[in-house]
Amino acid sequence: MNIIIESTLNTLQKSQYLLDHLDDDILSNTSVSPYNSSIGSHLRHILDFYDCILNIKKGCVDLTARKRDNKVETCCDSAKSYLQSLMDRLSNLEMNLDKTVCVIDDLGLGKIDIPYSLAALLAQANSHTIHHYAIINYILDRLGIIVHDNDFGYNPTTPKESAY
Repeated sequence: MNIIIESTLNTLQKSQYLLDHLDDDILSNTSVSPYNSSIGSHLRHILDFYDCILNIKKGCVDLTARKRDNKVETCCDSAKSYLQSLMDRLSNLEMNLDKTVCVIDDLGLGKIDIPYSLAALLAQANSHTIHHYAIINYILDRLGIIVHDNDFGYNPTTPKESAY
């Protein structure tokens, strides 16, 4: 298996761990300011990003065409099912990751086409996931919930305090 796929699956495993330790009320809680977003909305957003990548059509990935299934935001079982489906699809991905794909995105001034390699897009998705894990970690902290994973929400390149 390709190291990018392995890294992606490793990162997504953290979503599984999280979902295994939350209930629907915590998943959908929107009480934390200033944005009042839920853990579920961030997880759904992460998973939708991967779904867009895996729904490549005619050499294009449209990152603006996300599912946005609200049930994934409010129901741990729905989120787990969506996650498992995406992880299975990623595990069985048989595409050349060096292949150039057209990525459609909106960076704030309307939709544009951006050439990427599939590998670069998956690497971006992995970093994007970790970024959202950091936001989720803030929400968890405000709700008084501790994640027993010292790397949750931290990019692997983030310097760690030395043990000296």
